[in-house]
Amino acid sequence: MKRVLLHVCCAVDLAPAVRQLRMEDYEVIGYFHNPNIQPEDEYTKRLRAVRRLAFAWEVPIIVSLYDPANFLGLASGLWNAPERGRRCELCIKNNLQATRDLAASLSIKHFATTLTASRYKDIEMVNKIGESLSTKETIYLASAFRKSGGQEFASYIVKAYNLYRQNYCGCIFSKRDRLSKRRKSDE
Repeated sequence: MKRVLLHVCCAVDLAPAVRQLRMEDYEVIGYFHNPNIQPEDEYTKRLRAVRRLAFAWEVPIIVSLYDPANFLGLASGLWNAPERGRRCELCIKNNLQATRDLAASLSIKHFATTLTASRYKDIEMVNKIGESLSTKETIYLASAFRKSGGQEFASYIVKAYNLYRQNYCGCIFSKRDRLSKRRKSDE
């Protein structure tokens, strides 16, 4: 069976990604690498939900150290960049580069990301970044996990397993923008 190291952002997006990859005969190993997720209690909620689903579905999960300073350094000077802009590109590249590097060190030929299941992400951008990081030894698997019923499946799994479902991308800037929009709509 082919193996893939799957960058995991949250349990919601893990569900359709694992389902699709298993249908394509991949053995999935998850990698929770998310220095962008803030605050820390949000990171903990997402990790807890990922672990619950991964345990139930027998998906091994590797968890990197939580290092939000890493992301804040990448985002320096881009705090007001729009969602899906340059800040997001750097964040995605950081997560996928770490996934590719770990896959290579574990002799896993393929890597992918659950980010293409997220309604907050630009699938084309994510896949372009992933493909740019491919090497002969470690190949990125382009995907669109939210398509073909992926979003509906994720919603079903969230309810069935009573999983935490976040309402923003994960970074503190995304949270700030979400709260700002909510305040404006309340006025």
